[in-house]
Amino acid sequence: MSTAQKLSFYATPPHDCNYLPYQAAITLFADPRFPKNSRLYSALADCGFRRSGEHLYIPHCDHCTSCIPVRVPVREFRPSRNQKRSWKQNQDLLINKREPVFNAEHYALYEKYLQCRHVGGGMDNPSPDTYMQFLTATWTETVFYEMRLHKDNTLVAVAVVDIMDNALSAVYTFFDPDYAYRSLGRFAVLFQIEEARKRGLRSLYLGYWIEDCKKMRYKNEYQPLEYYLHNDWFRDPEGERE
Repeated sequence: MSTAQKLSFYATPPHDCNYLPYQAAITLFADPRFPKNSRLYSALADCGFRRSGEHLYIPHCDHCTSCIPVRVPVREFRPSRNQKRSWKQNQDLLINKREPVFNAEHYALYEKYLQCRHVGGGMDNPSPDTYMQFLTATWTETVFYEMRLHKDNTLVAVAVVDIMDNALSAVYTFFDPDYAYRSLGRFAVLFQIEEARKRGLRSLYLGYWIEDCKKMRYKNEYQPLEYYLHNDWFRDPEGERE
């Protein structure tokens, strides 16, 4: 990378917030033309950025700071009673590591998941192209962890994970709603925490925690959890120093 290159950032016009009703949102993107790699990704993730497709972004709203980047320090994580139960319940699953290429079976599960869990949420009517554009990028190492029932090889969940210099990033997880009783979303996070620990990595990035958004509150159950506030990481969601 040339020392003359300088990374720029671009803000979008205000648009409807995907998480809080009646709110306008602004998103700050790293220059899409700037050459990206794992080192840059790791550095920006440490500043609260997230990946969507080829893009690195962070919420940058004028009058709202509800979207708080969070990560789990995996060496210090201790599962709760419910998490231990979910982990034990899913020990019959076979977990396979797959390359980030289009897989028709994965895509059918993704469609089923969106139709049940995210109707009207801006992700309706996906196509194979938009699916891959959302989940993958050419400049980072991405893995699709597929989870199957041992008894008949039925695909029940897929966890899409980015591997960074010192962390994993939970890009997206989708699962079969018919197996909701297994708490597959929770199990997928627990699996990624354990995978990061096995790899000797420091953290698992979970994206943004939003206290007033029900579907984002679950992230707070993984403790200790680190919150990015005031340009630093805190264990206290209020970002107060002692």
